[in-house]
Amino acid sequence: MKKIFLVFLLIASILLLCSCEKGVGRVIVDDSDKKADARMEQVIKAIKAKDKDTLKSMFSKQALSEADNFDGSLNALFGYIQGDIQSWKSTGGYGGSDEKNADGSGNRKKEVDSTYTITTSKQKYHVAIYEYTIDTANPDNVGVYSLCIVNEKDNPDSEVVYWGDGKAGVNIGK
Repeated sequence: MKKIFLVFLLIASILLLCSCEKGVGRVIVDDSDKKADARMEQVIKAIKAKDKDTLKSMFSKQALSEADNFDGSLNALFGYIQGDIQSWKSTGGYGGSDEKNADGSGNRKKEVDSTYTITTSKQKYHVAIYEYTIDTANPDNVGVYSLCIVNEKDNPDSEVVYWGDGKAGVNIGK
């Protein structure tokens, strides 16, 4: 009985030590939060400048084709935000997925979801951005997929981080 236990302990130790060795020198860093914050900075600059073309260019071709009345929603966004934007900050809500070879074809698809609060001279808003940063199977999917914004007063559940509905395009007040 002691021999079986020692053999089992030896095998477990070898497996444990071998698995640790594979991780040495390979640190995987996910900088999705930094990329999301950089995207938010671009969105804020475009909104401040009321630059529809720049904001539209951030969206993926896929989102533009799936969105209902994208240009109308984009125009409405500039009227929805009241006052001058004074600041923005992350609410710490970062999420998403990173599918590697999920369908067995070797493709990769990475989605980054992030949430923010915008403060203007008149009001506060909550924003959620859904973006595909990688999609090797469908490059037309790369870019912002959904930008959701709601006035703080209209936020249906102010106790929880606002995630919007995630539908393609610009989604206001949802």
